[in-house]
Amino acid sequence: MRSFDPKGVGFFEARAWETYYQRRWGVFLLASVGMVRAAFRMSWPRTLVGAWLVLRANQKWAPAHHNDPHGARALMTRFYRLLRASGNPGFDPRRAAELEVEWWRAHREAQHAGDSQPDPALVAALRDLYAYCYSVEPGNAELAAGLRAEAMVVSDDWVAAGCVPNDHRLVTVRSLLIRSYAALLAAVHRPSD
Repeated sequence: MRSFDPKGVGFFEARAWETYYQRRWGVFLLASVGMVRAAFRMSWPRTLVGAWLVLRANQKWAPAHHNDPHGARALMTRFYRLLRASGNPGFDPRRAAELEVEWWRAHREAQHAGDSQPDPALVAALRDLYAYCYSVEPGNAELAAGLRAEAMVVSDDWVAAGCVPNDHRLVTVRSLLIRSYAALLAAVHRPSD
């Protein structure tokens, strides 16, 4: 977890967001495979299982009304257990899943509010997830969280405009996500005071 490819993670996450909103689940799964592999470098069998769990959790979360946050958390708990079993000790999978789905919740609220700036609650939720899972000081994860939340604002604008393929906003989302993961990698390797 402490050595990942920011460019790969950002690229595949941007693709996952795009296909999530288009409800193109097969392509989402492919993007999820790339994202999980670039982010966590698990074995291929574990990467495939992890990507499947991420897909299923997102499908549980996807309906705007009557979604299944408990089901999403249960699936993400299984994902984080798999990640921990792949040589990434130091976190409780249930707590990591709670923090993961919390940023999903914060994002959905911000998305429906239509804010044109990153929501402070969303930035805090992302920061808390990073601080917990990567064992970094929360302040050191703030830049990464802010850039990822900014990417969500641009993505939400793209969604509101009708999810048009090849829209210039998708390039901006990808760029912001790559910058976010580069900032997270820098925070992970920042020396402790």
